[in-house]
Amino acid sequence: MPDRFLLFIPAYNCEKQVPRVLNQLLDPKVSDFVSECIVVNNRSTDGTEAAVLSWMTKHPSKPIRLLRNNENYGLGGSHKVAFQYAVSHGFDYLVVLHGDDQGDARDLAPLIASGKYRDYDCCLGSRFMKGSRIQGYSALRIAGNYGFNWLFSLVARHKITDLGSGLNLYKAEPLKSGYYIKFPDTQYFNDCMILAQCHYRQKMLFFPISWREEDQVSNTKLTSFAMSLLRMCGRYIVSPKKFVAREMRAKPVEKYSYQVVASNV
Repeated sequence: MPDRFLLFIPAYNCEKQVPRVLNQLLDPKVSDFVSECIVVNNRSTDGTEAAVLSWMTKHPSKPIRLLRNNENYGLGGSHKVAFQYAVSHGFDYLVVLHGDDQGDARDLAPLIASGKYRDYDCCLGSRFMKGSRIQGYSALRIAGNYGFNWLFSLVARHKITDLGSGLNLYKAEPLKSGYYIKFPDTQYFNDCMILAQCHYRQKMLFFPISWREEDQVSNTKLTSFAMSLLRMCGRYIVSPKKFVAREMRAKPVEKYSYQVVASNV
C-alpha cells in the first residue's frame, strides 16, 4: 500500500497568507502525495478561520479538515495536536507547512517521488544549504542563523543546517512514544526537536528549500531568542538525557484538545 501523508498547516493570524498556502494543494506535485490536510487554527484573532472556510467551500473536493485548538497552545502546542492526530488516524508521515506562506511544499516533491524519504525518520527543510533559495532576509538574520546552526551542530555532534524552517517531514512511527510532549509550546519547539532527534539517533536529512518573507509578520525578538538558544545548548551539553526528559513548558497541558470546525474529508 502507498504511504499515507498528512499535511499539517499551523495557522495563527495569517488570514492573508493561508489561502495562498492552501492553493499549493491545487498543484498535482502536492496533491498527488497528500492524503489529507489539517489546518490547525491556534485561536486566531483575525479572519484566518473564515479565510480557510471560504477556501474549503470553493474547493470541496480537497480533503481538508479545519481544527480549532481549545486553547492557544502556541506553535509547539499546535505541532503536538498534529503529531497526535497523525498517529491516532494511522498516517505514515506528517508534513509541516507553516500557514504564513513562506515555504513551498513542492520542494518536497523530488524526495517523495524518489522514495528517498523512507530512509529517514525526518526530512527537514533547510534555508541555509547549497541549493536553497531565500528572499527577504537581512544579512544580520542570515549570519545569526549560520552561527547557531554551527553551534547546534557542535553541541549535538550532527551537521545541522537549519533549526526550523517550517517545512518538515516526519515519520509517524517515532512520534508514537510522545517524547516531545514536555518540549516548549513556543517557537523553541523545533529547536528542542532537533536536539532530541540527535540524542535518540534518529536518521535526519536536511534538504534545500525556497523561502521568502513578503507580507509576513515575525513575532520573534532576536535578542531574547538568541539567549534562549544559548541556554538550551548549555543544558544539553551538561546532560542530553536529562535535557530531553525535563519539563520545558511554562504551563503543562494535560491534553492538547481541539474542535473540528469543518471537514471536506
